[in-house]
Amino acid sequence: MNTDVFAKRHIGIGNKDLGTMLKKVGASSLDQLITETIPADIRLEEPLDLAPAMDEHSFLNHLHSVSQKNKLFKTYIGLGYHDTITPSVIKRNILENPGWYTAYTPYQAEIAQGRLEALLNFQTVITELTGMELANASLLDEATAAAEAMTMLFALRSRAQKKQGVQKFFVSEEVLPQTVSLLKTRAIPLEIELVFGSHTDFDFDPAYFGALLQYPGKYGAIYDYEGFVTKAHEQEIKVAVAADIMSLVLLKSPGEFGADVVVGTTQRFGIPLGYGGPHAAFFATREAYKRNIPGRIIGVTKDLDGKRALRMALQTREQHIKRDKATSNICTAQVLLAVMAGMYAVYHGPGGLKYIANKIHGRTQQLAQSLAAMGVGQQNTQYFDTLNIKVTDSAKLKAIAEAKEINFHYIDGKHVSVSLNETTSDLDLEAIIACFAEAEGVKAENHSETTTVLEASVARTQPFMEMEVFNRYHSETEMMRYIKKLERKDLALNHSMISLGSCTMKLNAATEMLPLSWPQWGGVHPFVPVDQAAGYQEVLASLEHQLNVITGFAGTSLQPNSGAQGEYAGLMCIRAYHESRGEGHRNICIIPASAHGTNPASAVMAGMKVVVTKTDEKGNIDLNDLAEKAEKHKENLSALMVTYPSTHGVYESSIKQITQLIHDNGGQVYMDGANMNAQVGLTNPANIGADVCHLNLHKTFAIPHGGGGPGVGPICVAPQLVPFLPGNPVIPTGGDQAITAISAAPWGSALACLISYAYISLLGEKGLTDSTRAAILNANYMKERLVDGGFDVLYTGEQGRAAHEMIVDCRPFKTNGIEVTDIAKRLMDYGFHAPTVSFPVAGTLMIEPTESEGLAELDRFCDALLAIKNEIESCHAEEPNNVLKNAPHTLEMLTADSWELPYSREKAAYPLAYVTENKFWPSVRRVDEAFGDRNLICSCAPIEDFIEA
Repeated sequence: MNTDVFAKRHIGIGNKDLGTMLKKVGASSLDQLITETIPADIRLEEPLDLAPAMDEHSFLNHLHSVSQKNKLFKTYIGLGYHDTITPSVIKRNILENPGWYTAYTPYQAEIAQGRLEALLNFQTVITELTGMELANASLLDEATAAAEAMTMLFALRSRAQKKQGVQKFFVSEEVLPQTVSLLKTRAIPLEIELVFGSHTDFDFDPAYFGALLQYPGKYGAIYDYEGFVTKAHEQEIKVAVAADIMSLVLLKSPGEFGADVVVGTTQRFGIPLGYGGPHAAFFATREAYKRNIPGRIIGVTKDLDGKRALRMALQTREQHIKRDKATSNICTAQVLLAVMAGMYAVYHGPGGLKYIANKIHGRTQQLAQSLAAMGVGQQNTQYFDTLNIKVTDSAKLKAIAEAKEINFHYIDGKHVSVSLNETTSDLDLEAIIACFAEAEGVKAENHSETTTVLEASVARTQPFMEMEVFNRYHSETEMMRYIKKLERKDLALNHSMISLGSCTMKLNAATEMLPLSWPQWGGVHPFVPVDQAAGYQEVLASLEHQLNVITGFAGTSLQPNSGAQGEYAGLMCIRAYHESRGEGHRNICIIPASAHGTNPASAVMAGMKVVVTKTDEKGNIDLNDLAEKAEKHKENLSALMVTYPSTHGVYESSIKQITQLIHDNGGQVYMDGANMNAQVGLTNPANIGADVCHLNLHKTFAIPHGGGGPGVGPICVAPQLVPFLPGNPVIPTGGDQAITAISAAPWGSALACLISYAYISLLGEKGLTDSTRAAILNANYMKERLVDGGFDVLYTGEQGRAAHEMIVDCRPFKTNGIEVTDIAKRLMDYGFHAPTVSFPVAGTLMIEPTESEGLAELDRFCDALLAIKNEIESCHAEEPNNVLKNAPHTLEMLTADSWELPYSREKAAYPLAYVTENKFWPSVRRVDEAFGDRNLICSCAPIEDFIEA
């Protein structure tokens, strides 16, 4: 074995297993299987034009060398991003721990209680600091969270407001520029009229439905907004506040002065800058709006024994279920980063947070007093960490500061803002003062005295975070054990295969992950001058080129930081393209019934009208129905959204006819990249006739799911759409006719992009193509094993082959009283996470094994499903007290003094021999979903409150 070849480490199938698997699928070679699976007319004729694969050692040396091109200046730019300190206990035990970063979204609550508790902590921190009643378990970044606030308030307009056509939204001139840009993007298709101005002279016209304030303002000024909010409410205007989370430790909470929604980012709670992300945003609001809040909410419920348990509350609002009626299309959260931010609060506690906030604020006061003593004025009467300083010549100051490797934010020729952070030391303060002294030609003054500048009207008086969890784990020993306790409750890829259809849970190789901890990548502010981020620019440009080659397209934007956001970005580029041609009336989006579930929600957000086309009995797009609807809507046809291979796991042979039909009727073709794991190196979106696709880098290109985020969803586009790739108001990006921002940072979650760059560079053309071939082989091997065991696979290609995933029909088991959910829960007893349940077809399992699983693990999973099928055959609908209905079985059950179930403890806990070698114990029994939705408890309330509820 050549140990330099990364593909041999990534692809699970060994040479000795290949023959066994090919024999099972009835193919003489892997080439034959691929030929019988993928239609010949879409196959690539040439290999991907990529650089040769690198070995792991060489790659790490390469990336270390490139990282040195990033200049780590002391950066005080602010604008929503601040340097921070990640506690080592959190860095080592969460960020660098596959038990946390390889987990999936916690839909299966019984094997996700650790993540759920960590997220409940996060929500509680947010509600405590914002003064709101309810918070979600994170959104993508502050700008998108503000946009979600705007759209939620728009949806919450009263009947009278809707009838009167009220659609104005006030945006304070204090709001961050990247947030303003993204608000413009979201407002256009919804026909929301944005009005910008000062909150001090807002006229409270009833033509407004909402307003957005920044607290503190973008250049640090703190205002007392209570009077504004009171007057707004008198006119039925709801108010959102974008708040700095660290400042809320010292400032009156927005909830206390009447805000309806509070949003922001938790980046400065221990999350590296990473040139813009990933970072967990927060969204908090009133209990009354709980069914309108975007994103995921963690709530408290009970299990079958009445024991306290956590779950994702109201999860049927998720986009893949509610489609166009979803509360938001942005279904990806930032769970791993939210967990880290929540743990930062747990580790420091309220006392530690006060110390950090006072240290930041105190040093800011020292800076203000020193500047004043030097005759340099600053304009903020009240501030937390940012000063707006008047200078003689900002260009002169910039030259002096950059020579000393210091970055400020230069507002204009006469004004500069300086934002301090928890890493700022006394020596740093002296260096800042020296810059201003030299620029102004005065003697440096250093004042150490501090007196508060926060008036009583804006100062926090309410206590916060008094729950035990925030006041117990302050030693590293205790913190390490608490993190480990939670980790043990969760099943992640470091325990067993997670065969989620459409979600591609593959190996996240350690070599791909290591650079995320390097300070040369983590310490770069997203708004530093581009020449200071030369290492990032090299990697991001290389990744864009790699993705262009893989997709066959001409241009890529890495800005979207989730798959659903990529969908939205692609549609907005199509919208801009039509408008540039004088065809802005084109607003019909055709979506097959088999498409990925986020597609309709994205189309509606982009201002399009959804027309759904039928699928035939084989799960393929009904060509006749598509042709009829394309012809009917040809004057207004904007786009077709199609997933390929289809969500049914089939390579439709008519795909080129489908895309040509749309082009003939004036539309563009958007291809959902959820299933790119079945395309890379063998076919591509350009080859099938698409014009734009988004890619889930957290699926196909190995970024870990992190328990439900980070995700990265770049879009790749054909030449005619390149001019419209999204821009950024601070650092120019995108095409020459760029649409406004899709996410806050110029290159989205740039830090996570290092992983996909590593994945592609380590595999090279051959490794990437072999990965796709292996994924198809694994899926077809499992299909044959399951079919031989009596399961029905719903859809296959014309020669009976699956793509990289398959749908197993569990509906026949209803005659035995067994639902697909029972199978999902019983799989936990066998040590496995369930495949995708009831999507895209109710009552089914969608299974995707990925290329990184080997034959032994595939067989273990098949053995488990086949054993469960045998168990089902002994079940009877009239006797529900059986091993499936009672699943999963906990250690507490198995060790209880009494056992009154009609099967043995061994059958419950150790149904197959392999389970005894590596038993995973669910920490709670089956959770009560309905009770949780009726009794939504979303913060760390005492157990007594839960019992009363």
